Amino acid sequence: MARDIQERIKRFIIDRRLRSGAVLPPEPELMEMLGVSRNSLREALKGLQAMGIVEVRHGFGTYVGPMSVAPMMEGLVFRTVAGHYRGEASLLQLLELRAALETGLVSRLAGRLPAADLAELEMLADRMEVRAAGGESLFEIDRAFHATLYRGLGNPLLGEVLEAFWDAFHRVRTDLVDVPHDPRVTCRQHREILDAVRSGDVLRAERAIQDHFGRIRERLTATLTVS
Repeated sequence: MARDIQERIKRFIIDRRLRSGAVLPPEPELMEMLGVSRNSLREALKGLQAMGIVEVRHGFGTYVGPMSVAPMMEGLVFRTVAGHYRGEASLLQLLELRAALETGLVSRLAGRLPAADLAELEMLADRMEVRAAGGESLFEIDRAFHATLYRGLGNPLLGEVLEAFWDAFHRVRTDLVDVPHDPRVTCRQHREILDAVRSGDVLRAERAIQDHFGRIRERLTATLTVS
């Protein structure tokens, strides 16, 4: 019953072309329009709110929600982390997804990044080398590098998918501490990605991304073998 009501509310939002923040009809009107009880309606709205489709503001009404993919991404992160701690290859699977995504996207960036983004990537690569020399973590700079690299595509959904990977990786990265890893290699790989994109060489850029993820894949595989 609740799912049927949810589908009808979603159809109402689509048919009326309502944007995020638009107010929905008051509860009595929705009940009459859908032919349902107050309890059934509230149960359906609660589910839609969990998905970010509606936002119930008690005392004010019900509004079209942000319709973010955040709930889906949180589910993906949870699935990945939970699977990892059960000894499954869920993090490796997420890595494969991200590697395929970035390999396909980097070709669109080769030779096309704005000067400001290239300058920021250069700065991040320099900071990465300084931190590696000092034995410091590269995690946050690595994260910023990839976010900056794809920022010019203007795709918020892509940003959320990449953030899901980073969130999952961040929660389990302590497991990778005992896996041998030279941070200078990570620095060289990011420098190669930057140089390839700046040169406009599509094949070189794709190869650089693949090499980078191949190294991470080796570390994750080693972790699974050890556990």
